[in-house]
Amino acid sequence: MLPWLLILFVGSGCSALIYEIVWYQMLELAIGATAVALGVLLATFMGGLCIGSLALPRVLARYPVHPLRAYALIELGVGAFGLLQLVLIPLADNAYASAVAHGMPSLLFRALICAICLLPPTILMGASLPAIGRWLETTPRGVSWMGLLYGANTAGAVAGCLIAGFYLLRVTDVAVATWVAAALNGVVALFALGLARRAPARAAIPPAEGSPARPGRRRASVDLAIALLGASALGAEGVWTRVLSLLL
Repeated sequence: MLPWLLILFVGSGCSALIYEIVWYQMLELAIGATAVALGVLLATFMGGLCIGSLALPRVLARYPVHPLRAYALIELGVGAFGLLQLVLIPLADNAYASAVAHGMPSLLFRALICAICLLPPTILMGASLPAIGRWLETTPRGVSWMGLLYGANTAGAVAGCLIAGFYLLRVTDVAVATWVAAALNGVVALFALGLARRAPARAAIPPAEGSPARPGRRRASVDLAIALLGASALGAEGVWTRVLSLLL
């Protein structure tokens, strides 16, 4: 089933980054093309991914569902909320115009608008990988499969950025680009439902050669290092976006 899962995650990552590029374009027009607006957009997007990845295991522990069916429902939810942004973000534009302010109040108001509009779909995006992760065994082979799925998701994200930036938003508009991303979500969801009918509720992965994996102690220093890595990566993204906007 691994090749089919890789295809699913390529489609999911492609749609997610089409949404991000489209939403940045819409928020530029709604609240201004500033470095602060970009920072708020990225923080809200990544914060939603974080919340989704943390919250989904607790939700599914109470309501057991076949992992592939849960993944399909998540993709349908992302598509529905993605289409809803075509209505919500213009409304945020009107709210911003009616309550415009300067300094810190303006910054906080922009952050609130972004959070209200973008948190529901990004939370669902963050829940997609943990949903499939429940289907794999926590063996060395299973963990390596998770890496392949994450890599496929990232490859799809690269394709989504290029498609949105170089074609969809150049040839069409944000509405068409949003519908394309939502259609991808729908196709992925239908495909996942089809696989769920043939797949067991839990994957059977042959154990890797060598000694079995042993659970290690959770170290705060490792968590801190990973957090700092994420902070530097997203900080660089904000800086590079600012620089490239001046060059291109």
